[in-house]
Amino acid sequence: MEVENQVNTIDVCQVTPYFDSSESATELSLPLTFYDIMWLKFPPVERIFFYKLTESTPTFFNSVILPKLKHSLSHTLLHFLPLAGNLIWPPQAIKPIILYTPDDGVQLTVAESSADFHLLSGNEVHEAADSRPYIPELPVTDSKASVIALKITLFPNHGFCIGISAHHSVLDGKSSTMFIKAWAHFCKLGDEDKRQYPALLTELTPVFDRIGIQDPEGLDMVYLNNWLELKWPGVDLKPRSLQLLPAIAVRSSSVRATFELSREDIKKLRERVLANLVKEGSKETRPIHLSTFVLVLAYGFVCIVKARGFESNRKVVIGFAVDCRARLDPPVHENYFGNCVSSCVAFTEAESLLEEKGFMYLAEMLSELIKSLEKGVLDGAKEKMARNMEEAAGGAALFGVAGSNRFEVYGTDFGWGNPEKVEITSIDRTGAISLAESTDGKGGVEIGLVLEKHEMEKFTSLFVAGLKNH
Repeated sequence: MEVENQVNTIDVCQVTPYFDSSESATELSLPLTFYDIMWLKFPPVERIFFYKLTESTPTFFNSVILPKLKHSLSHTLLHFLPLAGNLIWPPQAIKPIILYTPDDGVQLTVAESSADFHLLSGNEVHEAADSRPYIPELPVTDSKASVIALKITLFPNHGFCIGISAHHSVLDGKSSTMFIKAWAHFCKLGDEDKRQYPALLTELTPVFDRIGIQDPEGLDMVYLNNWLELKWPGVDLKPRSLQLLPAIAVRSSSVRATFELSREDIKKLRERVLANLVKEGSKETRPIHLSTFVLVLAYGFVCIVKARGFESNRKVVIGFAVDCRARLDPPVHENYFGNCVSSCVAFTEAESLLEEKGFMYLAEMLSELIKSLEKGVLDGAKEKMARNMEEAAGGAALFGVAGSNRFEVYGTDFGWGNPEKVEITSIDRTGAISLAESTDGKGGVEIGLVLEKHEMEKFTSLFVAGLKNH
């Protein structure tokens, strides 16, 4: 189905951090670590939070919802000052920095839509491009890049949505989610509560100290030089420019859908892999960690490869990020704000995934890849990024993962209930799948993906049949 996108922009404004009369804004700068530089030119991560609210008339929206969202955003930015700043690259600096200066703020767009809220916020198949009007454009030039941009759109008498576009070089998924949850927390508080309890909850208080991020091998310059030397087909990448890699245009034939694996489905998938290991006599000699994450990825990607009809000799690269906060020695604070993820990448050919035991093969491969992190999350880091870029430019089929089923995004309540839907919109341009916990909170996982219409039909058939048959 196609949604008729009729979105009218009502206002574009800047929201600045809230300082009371006893405080004054001061300049704040943060260096980029090698974890940040790894994502320097990646397209922004884009998400939409849909909230169902039948009493959301234009009057109620403009007099209650919007003022509360703006006011609480201002309070939240006081605790997340880097988000109100910009990524810049001073002429004398070797690396870009994050800089907040007084009067900096976040660009907020307010809009109204007459599109079908229920279709956009549901799991049904719909045109991928239909989500685009609800995502703000992240302002980026050669010399300066905004950290985040926000867009709030009213669907009269149905609800509203909050779209966020975030610069991946400044914050990872955990940090981005922490900010959204902190904003929701402040929005639920009344003005009196904000005065009495000015501090955030402990679990939502960001830690900006970079001292815990050690870089004895100079990975920051290795990664920066990789970017400076990168050759991208058909693109003239300027040295020292903050311009991002061009986003892939969303095809008119692309569709978006969400699928769910219940706790019971995941249990059955785990039993299939273990049964196969026992059959092959390898269970004892090859201990395997079959996490929910591994099983969901393996099942989802095998279905995608089959649905897209790859030739057997097509190279396939599967990458995902792992949180390094607790894996470093010594570990950094769990609320460390920025990027603190390392990439895990598996290289294979489509033939291995197209075979009858493709799911078991990939589950074992991903499990062993995660197990290898025990040697150290930075093992081979110098060579890893260069190889990944080489494969990306060489025409391999790239599959990534956005989001996590551990972020608990469906608990993000701004005061009008939990979201009806949380969508990672940017997967329509990156080829990734998105993960989130199931809305019912019973241990299942949501998988979001964007495919060509005929591929989505094939994927749906494979996804459903695979669970029934086994």
